[in-house]
Amino acid sequence: MRKRLTMTLAAGVLGGALLLTGCSSGDQDPSKAGPHHGGSSSTSSPASSDGGMDHSSMEHPMDGGPAPAGIEKAASPKYPVGTQVILTADHMMGMDGAKATIVGAYDTYTYAVNFTPTTGGEPVKDHKWVVQQEIKDAGSKQLADGTEVTLEAEHMKGMKGAKATIASSTDETVYMVDYEAGGMKMTNHKWVVESEIKPAS
Repeated sequence: MRKRLTMTLAAGVLGGALLLTGCSSGDQDPSKAGPHHGGSSSTSSPASSDGGMDHSSMEHPMDGGPAPAGIEKAASPKYPVGTQVILTADHMMGMDGAKATIVGAYDTYTYAVNFTPTTGGEPVKDHKWVVQQEIKDAGSKQLADGTEVTLEAEHMKGMKGAKATIASSTDETVYMVDYEAGGMKMTNHKWVVESEIKPAS
């Protein structure tokens, strides 16, 4: 009887240890980082141990690709193509204070939007930015805050085709930039508006 009780207790302790091991291994998934781009989302992105970007949450492609069809180049932008500037936007970890080169300057309406990715997951709040030409059937007039739209931009996974709400807008000149931060080079990054840029010293 005593031998059977000892074996039962040993099996229970072993089973409990295996159960605890299984739980702890599933809780530390670095790929489950939140969105990195937007207003409040960017500040919640975790930093890597070396103080740079957390590459596991980098959802934007390294090359943002060409400007959307139909967008109008700015006639006399404050920062012409080729200008070296400093970014003051904090859309992504490491962006604020980064040196950048202007690769495109455009006149259009630019929007911050709230949307839920088509791939599921948490809603993205105050994503900056999408331009008029990246919104389905947007027309030529500035859209009012609160307008519900469908996104055609592909800045990040799950964005194209997503239903979104306009959070705010601006008619500032909007720019595409090349910049480097956290050891990663981003080309044709969309978008930063004029008030998010300062001259390089």
